[in-house]
Amino acid sequence: METLTSRRNPLVMHLKKLGADRGYRYGCGEYLCQGHKLYEEALKCSAPITAVLFSGKEPEVPEGVRCARVPKDILESIAPMDSAPDIVFSCRIPEQDRSIDPGRHIILENLQDPGNVGTIIRTANAFMIDAVLLTGSCADPYNPKAVRATMGAIFRQKVIQLSRDELLQRLSEAKIPLYATGLDEGCIGLTELPKQGPIAVAIGNEGQGLSTELFEAADKKITIPMN
Repeated sequence: METLTSRRNPLVMHLKKLGADRGYRYGCGEYLCQGHKLYEEALKCSAPITAVLFSGKEPEVPEGVRCARVPKDILESIAPMDSAPDIVFSCRIPEQDRSIDPGRHIILENLQDPGNVGTIIRTANAFMIDAVLLTGSCADPYNPKAVRATMGAIFRQKVIQLSRDELLQRLSEAKIPLYATGLDEGCIGLTELPKQGPIAVAIGNEGQGLSTELFEAADKKITIPMN
């Protein structure tokens, strides 16, 4: 069992940078996770774990994965969230399959809060949504806060990132009707959505909603009635 004691160790620095830098994450093709619950979910889903650092009890580790014991303060220096974990680990970002098959999809455009992105990925997985499609300037689904909010769904749910033009083209090619959420008069209620068949529902930015381009490209407009 390997033991690391320096914050300047290359693996420690690598994991810390995965948690802090989106460009570095995608350049390396890896992302950072923390906590035992997420680690257990990763093992259950056979997620492509690439490295594990822990303090305390030695965890089960897939064959060939680098694993090292470190002092608690090193884990705290790596973890981007406030909670102090007993384990941090990295996973490989899945290869982007940018095809959109006929099915039921959620589109997120320009969502800024990684926690919101992660929560919707988790909810989509619970409702067996085929894919979560991210477009525009969405928060990174592999941001540590987004990953934590998925509570393990990130290891199971198909997530695709693509430009708005590519999104609209692929929806058209797959003959998937686009429903845009909004508050305009003439929007149908959420309960009027078709219960079967392919569909893509677009949700916009927390404050501004959908872009004009995506909203106007929709086949139908829907709203969620509020008391």
